[in-house]
Amino acid sequence: MLVPWVKPKRKLEAWYVSSRILYNTIKPFHFLILIKPVTHNRILIIGASGFIGNTLYKELLPYYDVYGTYASQEGLFSENQVFFKFIAEENSIIEILNEVRPSIIISAIKGDTKTVLKTHELLCNYVTKVDCRLIYISCAHVFDAKGDFPSYEDDAPLAESLDGKLKLSVEKLIRQLPKEKFVIARLPFILGVTSPIIIQLKQAIKHQAAFEVFPSLIVSATTQSKVAQQIHYIINKDLNGIFHLSSEDVMHHDELFRDISEKISHKKPIFKNVFSRNDDHFLAILPKVNLLPKNYRITLEEVIADSTLKDEIITLKAK
Repeated sequence: MLVPWVKPKRKLEAWYVSSRILYNTIKPFHFLILIKPVTHNRILIIGASGFIGNTLYKELLPYYDVYGTYASQEGLFSENQVFFKFIAEENSIIEILNEVRPSIIISAIKGDTKTVLKTHELLCNYVTKVDCRLIYISCAHVFDAKGDFPSYEDDAPLAESLDGKLKLSVEKLIRQLPKEKFVIARLPFILGVTSPIIIQLKQAIKHQAAFEVFPSLIVSATTQSKVAQQIHYIINKDLNGIFHLSSEDVMHHDELFRDISEKISHKKPIFKNVFSRNDDHFLAILPKVNLLPKNYRITLEEVIADSTLKDEIITLKAK
């Protein structure tokens, strides 16, 4: 028996239990029989309640018909009619795809290896059956088993961390799609005024607490707002392929955060040096093959400025 089509969005969650039984007993292909034609310029962000996902939601909302998923934070998202509760370990993404019928899917979800891979298998099946593209938010950790040089878009990934291996497994799955059907957007360290790491740094400064830095690690970085602008451009221009959405330059990890802390406050946190290796090594991705226009690129100087902008304004007002 096929899963019924449910028109009102908020009724979707009520039949998750029965649909999950079918999800575990029927092959994904059979679910795809239910898929209706997509609605153009409609975007579904899987993981829209997360740091990057929510930044993308806010960036794209004025220009597209945007829907999103959330896993927790009921109070913030449960009453929003364009947000659907989705827990990858419990639910099938197919029900939401059938309800929203997106022409663009942005995947920014996290989870355990089995459920994340299963979800992306279903997404890839969906994309092959309808007029839809998949944008996957990956990261620099797909190269973390390397380290002698920065990594570019056409370099062969090699991962050793659990996160890197999972991201790489999803990338391999997505790269089996026709080229015009996908975008893999690899991100470096994400900074910015409201980024978790900058908030952590500010707390360390305020309370004179320890803040870990890695003197032998060389990184690239960006801000959440720049990533959102870049993804917006990629969607608007109908681009495809692999993109390294990072700064155009690199810096030692400890120098980067020392520079940021100096702009935030005259006080300093207690920098705790952590040496994972004795010699310098890179966890840095750089753009080279798929370069965006100049005004959509960013340098580390701009990353530092964007990560401390509000603090500089407050300091000027106080003078």
